[in-house]
Amino acid sequence: MYRREFMQTVGAAAGCVSLSGCGARTGFGAADKRPNIIYIMLDEWGYYEMSSLGHDKIKTPNIDRFVAEGMRFTQWLAGAPVCAPTRSVLMTGQHSGHTTIRANDGFAPLREDDFTLAAMLKQAGYATGGFGKWGCGGRGTSGIPENHGFDEFFGYYDQVHAHTYFPSYLIHNSEEVPLEGNPGDLYEGETFAHNLIAGKAMEFIERNAGSPFFCYCPWAPPHGLWGIDEADPAWREFKDKPWEAGQRRPRDARVYAALLAIVDRQVGQIVDLLQRHGIANDTVIFLCGDNGGQDYFHENRTYPRGFFAPNVNPVTGEQFRGEKRSLLEGGLRIPMIVRWPGMIAAGTVSEHLCYFPDVMPTLADIAGIDVPSNTDGISVLPTLTGESNQEQHEYLYWEYGDQRAVRIGNLKGYRSGGDAEWELYDLSRDIGEENDLAADFPDLIERIRSIAEQAHTPQEVGEVYDRVLIEKDRREGQKRLTGQRPSGM
Repeated sequence: MYRREFMQTVGAAAGCVSLSGCGARTGFGAADKRPNIIYIMLDEWGYYEMSSLGHDKIKTPNIDRFVAEGMRFTQWLAGAPVCAPTRSVLMTGQHSGHTTIRANDGFAPLREDDFTLAAMLKQAGYATGGFGKWGCGGRGTSGIPENHGFDEFFGYYDQVHAHTYFPSYLIHNSEEVPLEGNPGDLYEGETFAHNLIAGKAMEFIERNAGSPFFCYCPWAPPHGLWGIDEADPAWREFKDKPWEAGQRRPRDARVYAALLAIVDRQVGQIVDLLQRHGIANDTVIFLCGDNGGQDYFHENRTYPRGFFAPNVNPVTGEQFRGEKRSLLEGGLRIPMIVRWPGMIAAGTVSEHLCYFPDVMPTLADIAGIDVPSNTDGISVLPTLTGESNQEQHEYLYWEYGDQRAVRIGNLKGYRSGGDAEWELYDLSRDIGEENDLAADFPDLIERIRSIAEQAHTPQEVGEVYDRVLIEKDRREGQKRLTGQRPSGM
């Protein structure tokens, strides 16, 4: 019986339309009435790290409100299991077998001719601003954001620079902006960079409230080296928690929770800002993680999946196998919530299977413009608006190093390395990827192997013009502590 049901699932997935079959959809009015778009992406925010899913340590009241007012996706998957490649997939709409950046290498940036979703929206008349961690090409490369559709970008260009919340400078359109009172200590200083970045994002929204805008917020928290502004009320809420599980610095877990409380507060401030300007119903907001959660602050016995257990259901104990850097579910499954009053029914949950390549065609449909022909994505606008004509992927594909993964509906093929055998899992029955079915379905394994071979193209990276400049920004996120460590460390 199970084999017959399993093969029926395979047959149904095989009938889906191809990845390249997406065209432009009907827009939402004239150019000056196009919806504003805000895309907030939190770095390493784990799938279960929100209080609305039953987490007993993380407190996210504004995100919970966001969930209640929008749509939460249960099967929205990252573009890759680490920072730079997943951002490249997001920006280009191409999966990790086609996109330019495929590793966390600051010296392999976007190419000059890479067409990004920001460039697509800018051509359509949107004001475009980015605020946070770019990760698709440092200064002195072909990948800088202002050459890829952004009117302005403020924050970190290099992902290593973003490891500290107290850098001596940030970057605005490739120019250094010194931060007062920050000598370069990774954990301490007078200017907490993230709050400055979030403030600049809100200023951008204020300036452009009267015309269509795209505000991209790839924020660094909660990832990084865990320094915090001790005057922030979020720190006062967590600083005395008795959490000292498995850390080299006993207070790091408390800082991690406080960082999530900070971004939760700022999500609420953005919604309030839109309401004050009367544009909340004219703005669609995406809120997601960038890749699967990492099992931070773990102890083998007490907290084997990390103190906050981002890949463990806090109610049922069900687990995603793996974590960041893995193409197992723990490295790919991310939180995704979308809020658009009047267009998205409040409090809805979608099991639609999708991933980062789908963002570009979705934003194109929202803006009422043509979808670039080389995207690997399919618009999820029908799902967002409750329509019944949602197209499905024939397959989803990932690669990272020697790892490969292919999804066909609920069925997932995974290969851990170049010489390893393909594994096969039915995620509808085995979300923990524990029961390998590969030996029972050799024909399906051959099909998955063929898909993986066809989906991979040789990598073509961008240009490096000034390696010294790149290395300067990377070193800024690697400096040693210069000040006295905070108490309790």
